[in-house]
Amino acid sequence: MNSDQGGANPSAANSVAGNPDYVLGHSDHELNRLRAQARLLEPVTRQFLREAGIAPGMHVLDVGSGAGEVAFLAAELVGETGSVLGTDRVPSAVAIATQAARERGLHNVQFRAGDPAELTFERRFDAVVGRYVLPFQADPSAMLRGLARHLVPDGLLVFHEPDWTCVRSFPPAPLYDEACRWVDETTRLTGQSWNFLDRAHAAFAAADLPAPTMRMHTFLAGASQTHEWLMAVADIVESLLPTIIEQGVATAEDIDLATFRERLCAEVTANDSVIVGRSEIGIWTTAPPATDC
Repeated sequence: MNSDQGGANPSAANSVAGNPDYVLGHSDHELNRLRAQARLLEPVTRQFLREAGIAPGMHVLDVGSGAGEVAFLAAELVGETGSVLGTDRVPSAVAIATQAARERGLHNVQFRAGDPAELTFERRFDAVVGRYVLPFQADPSAMLRGLARHLVPDGLLVFHEPDWTCVRSFPPAPLYDEACRWVDETTRLTGQSWNFLDRAHAAFAAADLPAPTMRMHTFLAGASQTHEWLMAVADIVESLLPTIIEQGVATAEDIDLATFRERLCAEVTANDSVIVGRSEIGIWTTAPPATDC
């Protein structure tokens, strides 16, 4: 298995910060889902951050912090001589992340509420990082331009974003394929498509940034190794359920949430299906900041 779990934040991801109209909402279930997702995403995010150049002593701005998981990972990589400032548009997410930092005894991480592309800071940063953030912006390039002004010369912009275009099963597991269609169609109809692969390079180019380095990891496993990913898909469907219904993608009866998880796992097992899941896209570049801070 090369990848992890799923939906926007997510992770946004950590993406509760990415948009006040974030399609997955900000319920307790969604915040718990983001924590579970973070455990699955951590190895890939760690690889992207390390390969991009996040190192001890750096001062990092984390955007779309959500529950703070990427900020905590960055804090580990920069060590006690570095620092991380996490930002999120949702004050409740900032409060949760701040409390989590206290509970972990982390002294090199702080959180602040607001739009990081518009906030002003007392210092410039060696890197800006984010996970499951750019797909949720009306104009990702504008956000990248706004973030680049917070960087020191040659500072890093590093993002980890999702893409669902490769999801499938073989032999077919129809409920899994249908669930992925619900997710894909619902997010597309709300203008927050989670398919960022074909937009990533163009978003950086339109922000007048150097061509980014790009990487992709995709979940791929046989039936006996799919449980964690299938539960991730089920959690996404649960968080998305009101929007799925509102957009007319499926009805509550179609989904039957009470039995959905059991049916999903049973079908994949019965068909001995190989599951292709969501892909994780790493995108990073260096860019000098603008003159203002």
